[in-house]
Amino acid sequence: MNEISEIQAVLLGLIQGLTEFLPVSSSGHLAIGKALFGIESENLTFEVAVHAATVLSTIVAFRKEIWALLKGFFKFRYNEETAYILKICVSMIPVLIVGLFMKDKVEGFFGSGLVVVGCCLLLTAFLLGLSEYIYKMRPKRSDGSEYGRKVGYFEAFTIGMAQAVAVLPGLSRSGSTIATGLLCGVKKSEVAQFSFLMVLVPILGEAFLEVVGGDFAAAASGISGLSLFLGFLTAFVSGYVACRWMINIVRKARLTWFALYCTVVGILCFFIS
Repeated sequence: MNEISEIQAVLLGLIQGLTEFLPVSSSGHLAIGKALFGIESENLTFEVAVHAATVLSTIVAFRKEIWALLKGFFKFRYNEETAYILKICVSMIPVLIVGLFMKDKVEGFFGSGLVVVGCCLLLTAFLLGLSEYIYKMRPKRSDGSEYGRKVGYFEAFTIGMAQAVAVLPGLSRSGSTIATGLLCGVKKSEVAQFSFLMVLVPILGEAFLEVVGGDFAAAASGISGLSLFLGFLTAFVSGYVACRWMINIVRKARLTWFALYCTVVGILCFFIS
């Protein structure tokens, strides 16, 4: 097992922070980066740490929206904010089932090489291209505003299923959830924010369970504390800077450009594997 150096940790943290908010798979890019650096470690300590960092950056970037949801929720009556939080809870059910019953199988995919990453990136490209095509087929309103509906409970569960499948390296979580939401008829602006907020609890929960369960300390023995800290810090800072910028790109840009990018990177994975 090759230890991640401080420079590699910074670069991998930067990759994580910049790609977390684009539908191009941050886990896939981390796997590619580790392969290019010759890092053969299969433990997920570093991945969990940098994912937790970008989740924290999401909390900071969306602090006003999250605070508004919490204030509405703790009024202890059913309102718009309570409904939104309940939909996020519904979206977590599939990934909770995967985490409880299929954790070992999922972790096995992270050590299966770049062929799996390449295949999953190509699947991401297909989903993005299909959803963009369906989205463009929707009729426009007379005032030119976006056609579609808000996230409902059915859509939340369906998007949650996409998030559960997207634990595979190379299958973009944001790409899968945004594409699934669009295929369900949800507005692109609505599904983009929901996609970023729904991942907060699962990733922070995974990091918490690793720490309290002792797995984090045991796995972290293969990486220096400084490298882990630098990776976390870089992922947090780059994630915070990129978050607002990236969500506007996802809301406004054509997903076919991301599909093309995922196709190119996915094919390259087969050549460098």
